[in-house]
Amino acid sequence: MSIAIAVVIVTVTGLLGAAILVVAAQFMHVEEDERVGLVAAELPGANCGACGYAGCADYAKAVVEGAPVNKCVPGGAATAAAVAAVMGVEAGEVAVRKAVVACQGSYVHTTNKYDYEGIKTCAACNTLYNGRAACQYGCLGYGDCAVKCKFGAITISNGVAVIDKEKCTGCGACASACPNNIIWVLPESDKPVVLCANKERGALTRKGCSAGCIGCMKCEKTCQQGAIKVVDNVASIDHEKCTGCRECVEVCPVKAITIPKNIEEAIAATLPKEEPKAAE
Repeated sequence: MSIAIAVVIVTVTGLLGAAILVVAAQFMHVEEDERVGLVAAELPGANCGACGYAGCADYAKAVVEGAPVNKCVPGGAATAAAVAAVMGVEAGEVAVRKAVVACQGSYVHTTNKYDYEGIKTCAACNTLYNGRAACQYGCLGYGDCAVKCKFGAITISNGVAVIDKEKCTGCGACASACPNNIIWVLPESDKPVVLCANKERGALTRKGCSAGCIGCMKCEKTCQQGAIKVVDNVASIDHEKCTGCRECVEVCPVKAITIPKNIEEAIAATLPKEEPKAAE
């Protein structure tokens, strides 16, 4: 008898709770603007976060609430135009951005300082003496960036990441995944970039990588626009000031400065090679 009473009590309690939830749902229900779904349908669904929101659904909601319609980097101008049409506004310009790997440290230019047999990820390798490569500022070569890229735009060739500019959408997922922070997402242009992040003095840089910036300041002295500065032994270029004259490219003695569209060709010239073992 006592068991039957307990069952009845539990059942009644459950039904009462369900009724309360139903009533609460009715009173607290908030109608969603139908434009949220329409905007979301125009987005690529990559959920890369390049727009500054957690994913496409969050960005769609933000757009309906007043966010700019041209923040979807993977979608580009076509998506901006489609979203703008839904919202009845102007799309505005969409800056095309591409990822750049600031490293030429393939195994033609560098070596390993030890044999690494741990977990095959950049993050794991980086915890052991800043990676296996002689240059601790370069590409770690295990492809954490390639794993994060949802567009198949990254491959690892001869120890360094290579980005396919045709596939790259500039979403920035690869940059977030790089432990050494050597992947930069820049506006697409013919302006030169410095493919090195080594902050050691010239002699030490050359010891680790023959293609590294040696901080000689020839580029800084040559630039008439004041667009190049050597800070912490490595050159950096201010693209706002840079006119794309390419004089810095010509004077760089180690060819650490190049035009982004030529990066793949420069790296391809170093392929194929097998990874060397750690130096004795």
